[in-house]
Amino acid sequence: MPARKYGPSAPAVDHTVRALAEIGGDLSGQTHDHVAFVDLELTEVPTTGAVLDSCTFRGVRFNASSYSDTAFINCVFVRCSFFDTSFDACKFTGSLFDGCTYDLMKVGGGDWSFVGLSRAKLSRASFVGVRMREADLTGSRCDGATLRDDDLSGALWDGADLSGADLRGSDLSALDPLAVTLRGARIDSWQAIIIATALGLTVD
Repeated sequence: MPARKYGPSAPAVDHTVRALAEIGGDLSGQTHDHVAFVDLELTEVPTTGAVLDSCTFRGVRFNASSYSDTAFINCVFVRCSFFDTSFDACKFTGSLFDGCTYDLMKVGGGDWSFVGLSRAKLSRASFVGVRMREADLTGSRCDGATLRDDDLSGALWDGADLSGADLRGSDLSALDPLAVTLRGARIDSWQAIIIATALGLTVD
């Protein structure tokens, strides 16, 4: 598992859930603290208003499911699948992802600050209007990804591949253009000024 930059390396677990029936079919409106969800099938399951604090998800399939106004705070996700999963106004503050897949994952709004997504393969994922302050994206594969209108202030980018990514409207103030791959990325004019300045150029 990658080193966790924020919070404990892994939350302690008080209870383990291995079947959807144990939680009543879906997580809507539920609150769970220090629970491990293992090999759970959540495909196409909609969830609204759940709060999960310091939980662990291992081998959970979130495929084609939808989440709104749900909080995953300081959680750990290991080898989970997020194919075509959508998150609307959800909170993932301090959560860590390891060995997960994100094809066609869509995130709209919400707070993903301090998340650990180092080495994540986000090429086909979309984050729009998301607060991602100080997110760890070191070594991430964001080539072709959509990262639009996101607050990425203080984010860690070293070794990230952003080639062909749509970055328009996002805060790139923490981005060192010499430490990432940017070929073909789409940016706004004001972002171009920020990058030029970071390269030591003078913009008239």
